[in-house]
Amino acid sequence: MYCGSCLRDNAVASALKSLGHEVFFIPLYTPLKLDTESVAEDTVFYGGINVYLQQKSGVFRKTPRALDWIFDTKPVLSLSSKLAGMTKAADLGELTVSMLKGEGGHQRKELERLAEYLRDIKPEIINLPNSMFVGTAREIRKSTHVPIICSLTGEDLFLEGMIEPYKTQALALLRDRAKDVDGFVATSRYYADFMSDYLQVPREKIDVVPIGINPDAFGRQFARPTNPFTIGYLARIAPEKGLHVLCEAFKIFKELPGTESARLRAAGYLGPSDRAYFEKIRAQMKSWGLADSFDYAGEVSFEEKLRFLDTLSVFSVPTVYHEPKGLFVLEALAHGIPVVQPNHGAFPELIEGTGGGFLFEPEDPEDLANKLHQLMCDPEAADRFALRGQESVRRKFTAIEMGRTTLSIYENHRSMAS
Repeated sequence: MYCGSCLRDNAVASALKSLGHEVFFIPLYTPLKLDTESVAEDTVFYGGINVYLQQKSGVFRKTPRALDWIFDTKPVLSLSSKLAGMTKAADLGELTVSMLKGEGGHQRKELERLAEYLRDIKPEIINLPNSMFVGTAREIRKSTHVPIICSLTGEDLFLEGMIEPYKTQALALLRDRAKDVDGFVATSRYYADFMSDYLQVPREKIDVVPIGINPDAFGRQFARPTNPFTIGYLARIAPEKGLHVLCEAFKIFKELPGTESARLRAAGYLGPSDRAYFEKIRAQMKSWGLADSFDYAGEVSFEEKLRFLDTLSVFSVPTVYHEPKGLFVLEALAHGIPVVQPNHGAFPELIEGTGGGFLFEPEDPEDLANKLHQLMCDPEAADRFALRGQESVRRKFTAIEMGRTTLSIYENHRSMAS
């Protein structure tokens, strides 16, 4: 799937390159799937198949690199990434604990390979992609002797989905190994505060770099459509993202005056493990007599995303969990679409920073429906939200600004280490 954290990391790396710095953006587990131009290295480390096999059998912990390389080729890794069972948090408890043990885990061979590569390229600073990799910090520091930063982008959702006893074991290891990292970078103030408690690290050890996009890639060529009034959702199709909440709100919305022709459109990755969830939504919409007012566009490329956004009057992804990023909100605003988001996670910061829409009471379909109806009934106010949000994204929430802020954090850690 298109991964929001991967898109963010690629944007940071690209921005740093454009600012004149040498960046090695290293894929882990599988090749990256991005809807923008990738600046990643060709070589994948911690290839998902090798990591899995090394967890399951001691034989694969001793195989030569020539054999491991076969499983790290892009066609094989791309095929493996389609197997949902290998990426479900509930099924990966033992593997997660092993990864967090770092040099004491079953993937030591992968860690030594990465540490050797990093030593050879002589970096001045290293940024781990998320806290699930803090187990590598100790060995990497021995190899490189440079500051190590770790991004925080939403990994608690994965950890909370694990089964016991692995969940408790993983959290204990995570908190212990977090001490090996020099600093952290969170995508929002909310997530910095949350992860400070979750990882039990001082809040001052966590910097905040608000997410950013390339706003020049967005922006409709015509006025925001209002007839039919179309509500849009663009995110992964999964319970935590809240499509069911939006559908419940749409049912209430359709009972309000002037909504006869209104439509609900959804797009985004649908994994095998969430198909039953989506089919239940479809059946519910049909039972409410709303099947003809709802359509699902599937997973979309970047060009298809722009065409999808062109059709929307308003945008909402009513997440059930506390979203730490909200990249899709910036994309909608950059395209000139007002948003209605739950009042939790990073969304209050994004709405405050952009002025691009409303907040509603989380998991309250009636409040969401009323906010959507308010925007439909007052198109001039909706246009003001859209324009204000678009201008704010172009001014403050850009990839290059994200790169500059990240660079200042890197430079601060380098100066403290010297």
